[in-house]
Amino acid sequence: MLLRLPTSVSEAQECMAEGAVPIGGATLVWATWQRDGFPAQAMSLRDLPEANGIGAETLGAAVVLNRVDDRVPEVLRKAAAGVGTGAVRRTATVGGNLVGSTLRCLLPAALVLDARAVILEPEGVHTTDLAEVLAKRHLLLSLGWRTPIASNHHKAPDEAGGPPPLVVAAALHREEGGQGGHRRLRVAVRDEGELFGGGVRCHATAEEDLRALREGRLARLSDTAWEVVRRQVTELLTPPAGGPRTGPGTGSAG
Repeated sequence: MLLRLPTSVSEAQECMAEGAVPIGGATLVWATWQRDGFPAQAMSLRDLPEANGIGAETLGAAVVLNRVDDRVPEVLRKAAAGVGTGAVRRTATVGGNLVGSTLRCLLPAALVLDARAVILEPEGVHTTDLAEVLAKRHLLLSLGWRTPIASNHHKAPDEAGGPPPLVVAAALHREEGGQGGHRRLRVAVRDEGELFGGGVRCHATAEEDLRALREGRLARLSDTAWEVVRRQVTELLTPPAGGPRTGPGTGSAG
């Protein structure tokens, strides 16, 4: 197998045109190749600058998970830190987890950040939504988002041989184009392998926000999952000691 390491977008496009298979960190494909045979050519984006950025509003697809640090929002950092073992995180990549994995442990965090995907196609570089990337398995270059006001992440302990663990991700955003300092709350939940997501413009109290979520797309959550959502949302919306709540009257609705 020839491993190709493009250093520019045009070179990566040439690799794609010549049939090179993207491999990410190879943690998900190596065993399959050993069983079924190796491709003639594979391509890693580890030397491509566009796929290796880390910042307050960007994360490259070739970044290995143990490099995801406090330059990105808390929800994404904690999601990356909770994937597999230390050995896995030293080789698994952001793109491999989101596009190549069935669990997609980073997906709830990316959804609550309302992340957009930068993808590479033979025709060039494009920006699209995550749903299209997952459906069509595009070659992901990076994620981008607007910095949230705050975010958090919970992952239940893994049980050997059990179902995928419960994941709850939440983020509070300034509402784009809104007036009066409105805020929007986004929540994504992986519960027994199924993904749920919802968002509401913030009300005067956390209980009103929770009620709106429970009556919307999170209505089918199990009671166990809902209690974790309640805790994470309450924590996210509770102001520091002595500080005002970020609600509509104080510039908080979302």
